[in-house]
Amino acid sequence: MPIAKVNGVEVEFEPGMTVLQVAELAGEEIPRFCYHERLSIAGNCRMCLVEVKPGPPKPQASCALPAAENQEIFTNTPMVKKAREGVMEFLLINHPLDCPICDQGGECDLQDQAMGYGRDGSRYAENKRAVEEKEMGPLIKTVMTRCIQCTRCVRFITEVAGVPEIGLISRGEDVEITTYLGAAVTSELSGNVNDLCPVGALTHKPWTFNYRPWELKKTHSVDVMDALGSAVRIDSRGAQVMRALPRINEDINEEWLSDKSRYAVDGLGRQRLDRPYVRVNGKLAPATWGEAFAAVAAKVKATSPEKIGVIAGDLQDAESMKAALDLFGGLGVKNLDCRQDGTALGAGPRESWLFNTTLAGIEQADVVLLVGTNPRLEAPVFNARLRKQWLNGKTRFGMIGQQADLTYDYDYLGAGPVSITGLAKAKSDFVTAFKTAERPAIIIGQGALTRADGGAVLKALAGLAKTFNVVREGWNGWNVLHTAAGRVGGLDRGFLPGEGGLTAGQMVKPGALDLLFLLGADEIEASASGAFTVYLGSHGDRGAHKADVILPGAAYTEKNGLYVNTEGRVQMGERAVFPKGEAKEDWSILRALSEHLGAKLPYDSLEQLRIKLFADHPTFGQIDFAPGSMPSTPDLSGLGDGGKLSDAPFVNAVTAFHLTNPIARASVTMAECAALASGAAKMAAE
Repeated sequence: MPIAKVNGVEVEFEPGMTVLQVAELAGEEIPRFCYHERLSIAGNCRMCLVEVKPGPPKPQASCALPAAENQEIFTNTPMVKKAREGVMEFLLINHPLDCPICDQGGECDLQDQAMGYGRDGSRYAENKRAVEEKEMGPLIKTVMTRCIQCTRCVRFITEVAGVPEIGLISRGEDVEITTYLGAAVTSELSGNVNDLCPVGALTHKPWTFNYRPWELKKTHSVDVMDALGSAVRIDSRGAQVMRALPRINEDINEEWLSDKSRYAVDGLGRQRLDRPYVRVNGKLAPATWGEAFAAVAAKVKATSPEKIGVIAGDLQDAESMKAALDLFGGLGVKNLDCRQDGTALGAGPRESWLFNTTLAGIEQADVVLLVGTNPRLEAPVFNARLRKQWLNGKTRFGMIGQQADLTYDYDYLGAGPVSITGLAKAKSDFVTAFKTAERPAIIIGQGALTRADGGAVLKALAGLAKTFNVVREGWNGWNVLHTAAGRVGGLDRGFLPGEGGLTAGQMVKPGALDLLFLLGADEIEASASGAFTVYLGSHGDRGAHKADVILPGAAYTEKNGLYVNTEGRVQMGERAVFPKGEAKEDWSILRALSEHLGAKLPYDSLEQLRIKLFADHPTFGQIDFAPGSMPSTPDLSGLGDGGKLSDAPFVNAVTAFHLTNPIARASVTMAECAALASGAAKMAAE
């Protein structure tokens, strides 16, 4: 590898690296505003000036200068220091210097670098320029007088998000960042531009003037708004969650986060269940924990196990489902299901319901077939990874299902199951590429598997995978993209109907059961079942509306829990705040209920529960391990059933991105975003 000197220290670097990257390899800190590792190079701010020999006797922008063999780089000479001070002086010429009222205060690159690299005064005496504020929607607050035209927001929204709605207008002193025609930004990743802005010109509108960063307690956790399991940091003050920010995790979310994962946190404080309720004379009335447990126990003891059913929700952690499985399974209940949407998954090897290439590993695929999915709505951060591959020209995409703007091009191959069965014989460039691909992959969405003929579709897809050799030695391209954070954990644990047991859809039919226990299940309509309904959950949503007993549980930020993402990676969520009011952690409620039922569970603490969980299901002890990183060749021939395929086209599982779970539906911010999205969709249709 070539070698360069940085302040006299020799450094080996890879060909193609810039001077800035080489300097950082040597441990030197280079100030910058416009440069970002995941965006294209703009060279706007000139803050990253260094001195380079051989070269002209002047400072040069290190972010845009290729490193070369035997180059000498100097980052701390008097020339460099004076040049950086001059650049900082220019950047502050029009800046309003309103740090005391700026939401970026305390986390501002401009503040930090002005202290480290700026002058102690300004020689500029002219009037400062002012810029009108821009309306960019309910998530982005603008104070454009602070803007230094680094164009990070423009490059992110164009390159990563793929929705080029922010741009630069005018020239010279009149240049401004704005949206086209003053419209709101519609990307599902728009909140990331607020993180990228180095000066407070773009800040988080839902959190305006709510906190100062140094007031917040920071807790590392896992996102549950989709099945990716993005790494997040939950910032709280007292008993309130103030914000959720992304953490860097190259294997999952890189450093991005979807708008729902970031801004739905205001729903954690609204429509909460903070005490038990029991229905008396047709109306729910507050009750003590003892009264609520007594009402549930009396009904359970009076009901045969064949008439009791348990449905686990989409946001449930592994521990709560384990406790429910142990409790009701011990009572002889066979009607257990974690699949509210009725997906056909659950039989066959574990690989049959996992994203086997892994989320990062999909970048190795050269041809990808999407079936019954819209990754832009179901997993926006993952969709950005797919777009990155398309931009690099490394991956070709095909689509069977509902057409949508995915922010990248794809070959449209059909709308429904008929296109799956006929794909092998179809004559098209995509089919030829798929047959000859070195690393072909199929991404199966829940829109293909939650239909009445989901089992037949699954069987057809397994046959397609065999025909195109998608699963082979050293490569497993069979990928299921889930939409629920708790789904893979439930399938791994066997939270499924026992022999002769009913599925979730069958449980909610009139007269099917006498007692229905909803463990955070809000995405299934159970009001018509006629059964005595017990709801354990955190929000007064669909599941609680018709319940006869309500047991208040904890939201994901209020408990320690294990979650398994769509690729089978077990991750640990940490408690940021305590549950509201009299609410308790879900597993502890089930543990207390077991005593009233005379079937005491054999653990008294979360640690004891996890020991039993790991013993009964060893995969849960493999924290942060993605099984797809060691490709296997499972037998997929037995998947699905021999039912008849319907002619109906696939319909994507997620249509209203901002309203997919109780926390999001309780969020005022998500309601505003949903209204904006539905209006934009209506205008597009017209």
